[in-house]
Amino acid sequence: MRLAAEGSSSGSVGFSRRFFISPVLLFISLSVLSFSVQGAAWARGDISAKAAVVMDSQTHRILYAKNADLKLKPASTTKLVTAMVALDRLNPDKMVRISREAAYTPSIAPHLRPGDIVSVHDLLYLALMRSINGAAVALAEAVSGSESAFAVLMNEKAASLNAKDTRYVNASGLPAPGQYITASDLALILDGALRYPLIRQIINTKEKGMYISGRHVYLQNTDKLLWSDDDLIGGKTGYTRAAEHCLVFAASKGDCTLVTSLLGERERGRLWLDGKRLLEKSYLVANGVAPPEIYKSSVVLTSYEPGRHRHIRRRHVMRRGHRRLLARHHAVKRHAVRHSMHRSRRVRLIARHYLHHKHKKRFIVKKRRKNLAA
Repeated sequence: MRLAAEGSSSGSVGFSRRFFISPVLLFISLSVLSFSVQGAAWARGDISAKAAVVMDSQTHRILYAKNADLKLKPASTTKLVTAMVALDRLNPDKMVRISREAAYTPSIAPHLRPGDIVSVHDLLYLALMRSINGAAVALAEAVSGSESAFAVLMNEKAASLNAKDTRYVNASGLPAPGQYITASDLALILDGALRYPLIRQIINTKEKGMYISGRHVYLQNTDKLLWSDDDLIGGKTGYTRAAEHCLVFAASKGDCTLVTSLLGERERGRLWLDGKRLLEKSYLVANGVAPPEIYKSSVVLTSYEPGRHRHIRRRHVMRRGHRRLLARHHAVKRHAVRHSMHRSRRVRLIARHYLHHKHKKRFIVKKRRKNLAA
């Protein structure tokens, strides 16, 4: 930015000065502006999540709605439908052997191991309390043999609950193309899940210990509202980079049960703040003190799919390695032909290069899994 100052009347020559804004000063200014805008939004009572709904469980009356029909990623709220479908078809006492596919599904701790024998009852606690993705996959395999076949049953269950704008591709909620849900459908799904006594008991449990193949496992519920609100029945959280933070929960307020769903929250702490604020506002609406608040706002949607991009990067790495392997193979072959090597020696050389590449490929995969677990 250039500012020019004119000379005095005595004929002095004009001059120019450059003023540079410090990067630190610019960052502080933008932060203050951001907090001011955010404070004004919160003063109006706005919810920072991309979509949110509060529904009366008895009448299905909508008390609050923001972008209720916006299709977003469901994250681990998917496990509510997984649990319902599993209980419809499995006895909670049935024992399930954990497959390699289920054990190696990316997830937070505690991790399942291939060959572990776990009851359906304990798998439901792992999936709903601690959101273990491997437990959801194990339940899907116990019912249908594969996640893709299980997803068909999940979509049928969602349709039976009148969740018409919902589609599931897997049992865990990990990012997958074509998987979506709306805030209004998520409220209907939790309302349906509350009819299962075991699910209602699990989502209301704060802490639990269990033994899996001789190992003691301690679980703590991911829904932090259980510790701050005595009226809370329970709920389910979720997070992926594509879906951001999600939450659906139910609370008893007076004579009514309120079901609240939030999708697309940027910060984890805001889930609890928005959840409490929605309960307070909706309780006034339910008692006729305030009118229902239903509106839509502009939302910037991203097309980020972590799993898909990781797969593309890995595929490119493998392609580069494959090209190098082919180049070495042809180089060895030309060298062998040029020097008239014996056939067995040529085979040994080619096999040596192949094993080198195979070892390098395993190293790349192990490194990727280590980074994913971190």
